[in-house]
Amino acid sequence: MKSTPEKKGEIVIYRTPEGKMELEVKLEHETLWLHQYQLAELLETDRSSLVKHITNIYKTGELSEDSTCAKFAQVRLEGKRRVTRQVLHYNLDMILSVGYRVNSKRGTQFRIWANNVLKEYLAKGYALNEKRLREREKELTTLKTGIQLLERSIMKQARQLDQAMAFVNIIAGFSEGLRILDDYDNERLDSAGITEKAAVVIRYEECRDIIGQIQDEFNSPLFGKEKDESFKSSIGQIYQSFGGKELYPSIEEKASMLLYLIVKNHSFVDGNKRIAATLFLYFLDKNGVLYHEDGTTLIDGNTLASITLMIAESNPTEMETVKRIIMSILNRSSKH
Repeated sequence: MKSTPEKKGEIVIYRTPEGKMELEVKLEHETLWLHQYQLAELLETDRSSLVKHITNIYKTGELSEDSTCAKFAQVRLEGKRRVTRQVLHYNLDMILSVGYRVNSKRGTQFRIWANNVLKEYLAKGYALNEKRLREREKELTTLKTGIQLLERSIMKQARQLDQAMAFVNIIAGFSEGLRILDDYDNERLDSAGITEKAAVVIRYEECRDIIGQIQDEFNSPLFGKEKDESFKSSIGQIYQSFGGKELYPSIEEKASMLLYLIVKNHSFVDGNKRIAATLFLYFLDKNGVLYHEDGTTLIDGNTLASITLMIAESNPTEMETVKRIIMSILNRSSKH
């Protein structure tokens, strides 16, 4: 006899053709279940007679108790208390076997109804499995795209290097992204961030101040020089909402989009990737997620440089994949 942990399962309602009786039938493990009192009511017999028939069926070996009988947790009202009890249930095989012996008419009526219910249930299950397979295929395509993105970025960077050691450093920089894509325990890239709280809004003016602070590190007079209004747009876009709901509800999603938009919009004559990476870290810091408790950063310099390069090398159609790679890195780094 199986003991099944408490779970809601699915309940279907059986009504006799004449409409005089109604039973709540449990649909579980691709079959239907009734407890003893329900079965006695269905077959219009008393419980003691029912138990005798069930005992004989098991005794003769017609059916196995292990495969036809299970305990399901049920919540009952006993006085003023709600109590959970383990209640014996019998599956469709036993219901029909007893039905033919006790009340063949009732048994046949229930069999016809049960066949229709199970046929519909299996069809629904097939459709659900088809949907899951399509979703799984889409996830695998996303992972494959992510791997191709990282490979492209690595190879382009490698072609610009003369020393083997530098190539090793580039590979190390991409290691976190590759680890994320090779994580077979998760089998998917994260589609949402884990830090859902009101984000600190960073303003255009303070972003310009940050750019001014790092501008001295570069000799180019064109560093940080804006081409158009797209930089302002990138900052504002991460806080957008629709129908009262934020488009990017988590800190990780906002940060990922900020990094992506500043790199891909090419808002500056020079320094797009460096500015994007700096403001990405600034945003995470302002929102209190850049540092772990031990003082280490959520994302190291090599990994940040690698994903920034990956964004630059990506196609516009790959935006969702890129965003999910970045979020996966941030999410899993937060858990360490």
